Amino acid sequence: MEGISEFAHTFNSELATETMLVQDINDHAEELEKIADFIARLKPKKSYISIPTRPPAEKWVEPATEHTINIAYQLFSEKSINVEYLIGYEGNAFAFTGNVEEDLLSITSVHPMREEGANEFLTKAKADWDIIEKLINEDKLIEVKYKNKKFYIRKLLDNKKRVRK
Repeated sequence: MEGISEFAHTFNSELATETMLVQDINDHAEELEKIADFIARLKPKKSYISIPTRPPAEKWVEPATEHTINIAYQLFSEKSINVEYLIGYEGNAFAFTGNVEEDLLSITSVHPMREEGANEFLTKAKADWDIIEKLINEDKLIEVKYKNKKFYIRKLLDNKKRVRK
């Protein structure tokens, strides 16, 4: 927190913050009040309130409730913080370079790609679902479910493959 505060006070451009609300971690009224006070002291140009919308690293992670998100928004607003939500699906506008397999692996190494996003991407690339299945079969891509949606994530190398000899 000290490092963030020091950075904010020495940064000479427009500062933005993003606060991800996770159920049972930082979604209690007292914690939200502390967060709002801290953000207000930073004086950001914009402050975003977010929730997990893609599969998180830890399976137990759950987004804060709508009620809690609203409380956070109201607290931020009361402290004159210019606040917005980042609580929905960000869309399917993925870049295409011409190499469908490499593009899919690049995108899914940065964040999970929802099934409908993958379909839209393949349509734009004039490719079919066989590429997804091939990458899964080659152990380069995995399918995970989150909130009743399918996502595709680049498969991490196992420890044996990471070690260079």
